[in-house]
Amino acid sequence: MQLTLYGRKDCCLCDEMAGVVAPVAAERGYGLVKVDVDDDPALARAYGDEVPVLCLGERRIVSGRVSARALRALLARHAPS
Repeated sequence: MQLTLYGRKDCCLCDEMAGVVAPVAAERGYGLVKVDVDDDPALARAYGDEVPVLCLGERRIVSGRVSARALRALLARHAPS
């Protein structure tokens, strides 16, 4: 499975989420792709000021802040069986 982190450059909240997500993704064997929403006008409109947003596959699982513990629980809940 792949995690996609939608964010912006110079966004401290986005950097914070990336710092939580990267090690959890690695321990769970998930790929992680970071996408700057400002590089695509459609993504900038879709996410606006809501970044950071984390998706598992096509499913949005969390935005804003998340702890490693909460992220592990979200991944367990949303991962395909």
